[in-house]
Amino acid sequence: MILKDSLKSFHKVLDGLYDKVEIDSFFYLLVAKYYKVSRLDLAVQPDYQVKEYQKLFDALNLLKEEYPIQYILGETEFFGLTFQVNAHTLIPRPETEELTEIIIEKLKRSKKHLKILDIGTGSGCIAISLAKYLPNSKIYALDISKEALKLAQSNAELNNVKITLIEADILNSDTWDTEFKKQQFDVIVSNPPYIREKEKLLMKANVLDHEPHLALFINSENPFLFYESILEYAVHNLSSKGLLFFEINEYLGKEIMTLMRKYDFTQTELKQDLFKKDRMIIASM
Repeated sequence: MILKDSLKSFHKVLDGLYDKVEIDSFFYLLVAKYYKVSRLDLAVQPDYQVKEYQKLFDALNLLKEEYPIQYILGETEFFGLTFQVNAHTLIPRPETEELTEIIIEKLKRSKKHLKILDIGTGSGCIAISLAKYLPNSKIYALDISKEALKLAQSNAELNNVKITLIEADILNSDTWDTEFKKQQFDVIVSNPPYIREKEKLLMKANVLDHEPHLALFINSENPFLFYESILEYAVHNLSSKGLLFFEINEYLGKEIMTLMRKYDFTQTELKQDLFKKDRMIIASM
């Protein structure tokens, strides 16, 4: 089979579900993954042939079902690093990259050996990126999911950094061991579940049908549940002049700012992402 001919099959099956540029991107990503052949290679050798093509068409069938390309590939890029991803963790988002960049820019000139806690680490993308670009810091990564923590550990090894994993439910202090209860951190960061159930209608099927709801959704009756629990922990466990970083629901920025002031985080800054949506908060007491 001439490899490039199968691109026509991708468009025949996927046109209407995705735009043409995205379909091309899917095809070339899969070809690079499965056959180690680049887009440039195929441009130079348009008659390049392969004998085994089943994996490519299995991937095409998954794309037809709107299965995320990152899960098909088993990896994605975040902040210039490669991360393994699977159905137990969210696919890292560009806005989370923005949050990570803000944290690094804020902390990179610090001469302290900072202790940083990432709550709800998932694939470990925030924690590992901080460990990579803030090498003098000690990074802790907390999650309720054993499978997520396994993946975070694999990603730490993949990117040659060390992080300390904590299995606990930030909503339930009974799951916290004594050491975690007594820890003091210079920085706490979290991208918690913040999409309200009523906002599901705004979401695409590839997210809604395939990414873990545990990491995405919060009950509309109390959309601040995770923020309240994290703030309660931070009041007791964030060091003097420590910093708190949140990723937030774009519709709830002002309300979360008000909530933070109730916990004595009086120095707060609401920041927008590249799309001018309220997306991040930086705070200190």
